[in-house]
Amino acid sequence: MNTHAVLLIAVSALVTALIRFAPFLVFRGGRETPAVILRLGKLLPCAVMGMLVVYCLRNMDFAGASHALPEIIAAAVVVLLHLWRRNTLLSIVAGTVVYMLLVQLVFV
Repeated sequence: MNTHAVLLIAVSALVTALIRFAPFLVFRGGRETPAVILRLGKLLPCAVMGMLVVYCLRNMDFAGASHALPEIIAAAVVVLLHLWRRNTLLSIVAGTVVYMLLVQLVFV
């Protein structure tokens, strides 16, 4: 096997492990977690989901043949399913499946 590839994988694994363990090393002991970290823990998940929505829908082509209907329908499925079941994984998977079916079979 290529030595360069093995070293690259090893360094990547080490850096990933260090990043994952860093919070436990920084905030260890009986000290209370700073308020700013707790606030970030509450705000960041929503901010990341918002950024993903913008990223996924940024190239919608309303003037194209499908008039962005696959994206709109799939997004509606995600929202409605999440409001109904409150299951993030189910909502994301169902929205992805609906979108792929629409672009592969309906809006060809």
